[in-house]
Amino acid sequence: MRQRMLWVGLTACLGCLAATGSGDAEPVHTATRRPVLVELFTSEGCSSCPPADALLERLDRTQPVNGAQIIVLSEHVDYWNHLGWQDPYSSRASSARQELYARRFVLEGPYTPQMVVNGMAEFVGSDARKAETAIRAALREPTLGVRLLAAHPGDSAVTLEVDAFPSGKARKANVWVALAADSGTSDVLRGENSGRRLHHVSMATELRQVGTVSDRAGFRSELTLRAGSRLIAFVQEPGNGRVWGAAMLAEGNHETTGR
Repeated sequence: MRQRMLWVGLTACLGCLAATGSGDAEPVHTATRRPVLVELFTSEGCSSCPPADALLERLDRTQPVNGAQIIVLSEHVDYWNHLGWQDPYSSRASSARQELYARRFVLEGPYTPQMVVNGMAEFVGSDARKAETAIRAALREPTLGVRLLAAHPGDSAVTLEVDAFPSGKARKANVWVALAADSGTSDVLRGENSGRRLHHVSMATELRQVGTVSDRAGFRSELTLRAGSRLIAFVQEPGNGRVWGAAMLAEGNHETTGR
């Protein structure tokens, strides 16, 4: 079942293989890969969502688009919880971010599963062909440098660096940081997925704006990476929602570069 909600005024923060899919892809390793942020709005209470969750994990694991570093973020909405199952990963913040996307994309309202690529393309979240097409399109757009650096693998202290926009570009964008659980499994007892064991990756547990960048100034901040988590940083325009750059750091890595 696919659920839609009517748009309601947002006063909270911006936060922002279908059956015809291409099948499992082999991992692609390239000398330089450009980051692309792929968000999935999902819920354990939605029977149409498990295939989208599986696609997000496949994109994360196999990195099937040549030249792309696919950074995934699973954002569990809370508007399915009233149907009998309380999604343990759900939050009002994820629902609010999706509501803002619904307004930007001029939709009737939020729905699940919904995938959003670099803030600029949206589609049913289980459609692998559209996902790969949108990711390839994102690779053709200019990007902004975003870096997450730790002095040594396993360090919890992380430095976030974001480049300024090129001189003369009269732009301003927000810097966002997401903390996400690396993976998780739920045994669903009620609702549309009752009796199913569901698996997820990169589930957002916190999403907050930490600063801004412009053509006059970049951004730098000290962050903390928690055990069992991923740290994801991205730059997003507040108006059209375009993501200009992103980076991810997980335990065991000491640097990711979003350029």
